[in-house]
Amino acid sequence: MQNLTAKIIGVGKAVPKKRLTNFDLEKMVDTSDEWISKRVGIKERRVAEGNEYNSTFATAAARDALKMSGVAAEDIDFIIVGTTTGDTIYPSVACIVQESIGATNAAVLDIAAACTGFIYGASIAWSMIKAGLMKNILVIASEINTAMVDWTDRDTCILFGDGAGAAVFTASEETDTGVLSMELGGDGSLQELLVLPNSGSRKYTNPDGTPTLRATQMTGNEVFKNAVRHMYEAALSVLKKAGYTNEDVNLLIPHQANIRIIDAVSKRLKLAKEDVFVNIEKYGNTSAATIPIALCEAVEEERIKKGDLLVIDAFGAGLTWGAMAIRWTM
Repeated sequence: MQNLTAKIIGVGKAVPKKRLTNFDLEKMVDTSDEWISKRVGIKERRVAEGNEYNSTFATAAARDALKMSGVAAEDIDFIIVGTTTGDTIYPSVACIVQESIGATNAAVLDIAAACTGFIYGASIAWSMIKAGLMKNILVIASEINTAMVDWTDRDTCILFGDGAGAAVFTASEETDTGVLSMELGGDGSLQELLVLPNSGSRKYTNPDGTPTLRATQMTGNEVFKNAVRHMYEAALSVLKKAGYTNEDVNLLIPHQANIRIIDAVSKRLKLAKEDVFVNIEKYGNTSAATIPIALCEAVEEERIKKGDLLVIDAFGAGLTWGAMAIRWTM
């Protein structure tokens, strides 16, 4: 059997034009730019408007990634979309993207791993390519988080933004490059720490029997502690599996949820500030999309060069977490 791995040959991103700044939020809830900037590191976030959907940005990011890769849409074997805020539960966002870009030969799948969605999708892509079952796979993460926000809740409404990122994975016989290792995990016993009630068939009610608002609910301190621990441990695990240590990392691309989480993970990994990519100040937490958006910007800003060792690292509701070590080939 041929020994294969997957490498990334194209990336893309798409975000709404509308910006919602911390100063805008000061007029909506009891908060301040100073508090938000210090506590979570966000200055503004992008917000989808009336005729903009999850699939709008997923499709645009996919087209950009395909253009960079040089792979034709009809040569894509599989479209995987990490999202928890699709246009509809069915059809999937992947189905809509397939039709929009003309990827007529592609299988389609949405996966719900919350903020870890891109890494879960990338892991599936790597596994399928490594097994020799497929050659070209398009992995997208796209979210419209602001549709699920209670704009009167100052603890959560400040955090989230909208957008999408994408990457084209292709088969490679150079197994010492591309994707080197991965780590996935979850803990369903902590499911109540981060919940979107009334987003599915289960009905949530308040003590008085009225329906609970469909808006993100989070136990912030517990999420923070679990995020730091699992992201740190997942990063160490993928490095060990690949035969490296934290000293070999050229760039860490972490989930952009909270600057204090990023700083805590980076400190534990003993990484210098310049070895960690951060763009949370511009977009907020775009959930599954934060990793591919950051990856695309790191490429655009020439923060990554051929031969660099990258670690992508995330956590999310579920709880879920995951990391991947990648030897960059572009």
